[in-house]
Amino acid sequence: MTFENLLTASENNVFIITINRPDKLNALNKKTIEELSQALLFAEGDINIRAIVLTGSGQKAFVAGADISEFANFSIEQGKALSAEGHDKLFNLVQNLKTPVIAAINGFALGGGLELAMSCHIRVASDNAKMGLPEVSLGVIPGYGGTQRLAQLVGKGKALEMIMTADMISAADALTWGLVNYVTTPETLLAKCNELAVKIISRSPVAVAAAIRAVNANYADGVNGFAIEIDEFGTCFGTEDFKEGTTAFLEKRKAVFTGK
Repeated sequence: MTFENLLTASENNVFIITINRPDKLNALNKKTIEELSQALLFAEGDINIRAIVLTGSGQKAFVAGADISEFANFSIEQGKALSAEGHDKLFNLVQNLKTPVIAAINGFALGGGLELAMSCHIRVASDNAKMGLPEVSLGVIPGYGGTQRLAQLVGKGKALEMIMTADMISAADALTWGLVNYVTTPETLLAKCNELAVKIISRSPVAVAAAIRAVNANYADGVNGFAIEIDEFGTCFGTEDFKEGTTAFLEKRKAVFTGK
């Protein structure tokens, strides 16, 4: 696939998506959001892709935010539509993909950039990363899930502090607060993400997808996450991967999962 604002590559069942707008610090504009949606749906539909790594070009920025010039003059209704479309087209899409998505946060992850990283299933940051939701300094609030996902990850108090002060935090603080899973050097960032991806790929794809759905259910309004877990757990028993996994365990050999 070829894109205007993205670079993509596949290697050993890992699909790497690089947001490539270095002159704009990889800011999310409408075109980039559309292309990310297309690339992610392509990866989701390819049975050979077992994990996705999402990053930004260069070491200055993962994504430095949204492209403010596109919506600076929007009306109330246009603002609501902008947020709703972003949720549906990209941020909720990432969160609910059955294919695990790992964010490789290199440099600034601000506003929509941090919201994109928080939509991913796992986050790894380089030690030069800076993260924040600066929207209140522009007279607006995070509109791509930031008020919800940040509180889920770091707790209500820290989330409100970050949002209301609009301050950036370091990668070290992000690790302490549980916002990221790991911190690496810039040089080893993608290697760490690949290490995690390879480990995930060795597990059952259907079980991994079921786990994503079950965990996400805990944060869905009106949904009993425990009931979803019971259902997903039981469904796994009817898969070829379950038969292979249990047989391999009993035979003391490594399982070879097909994702069926």
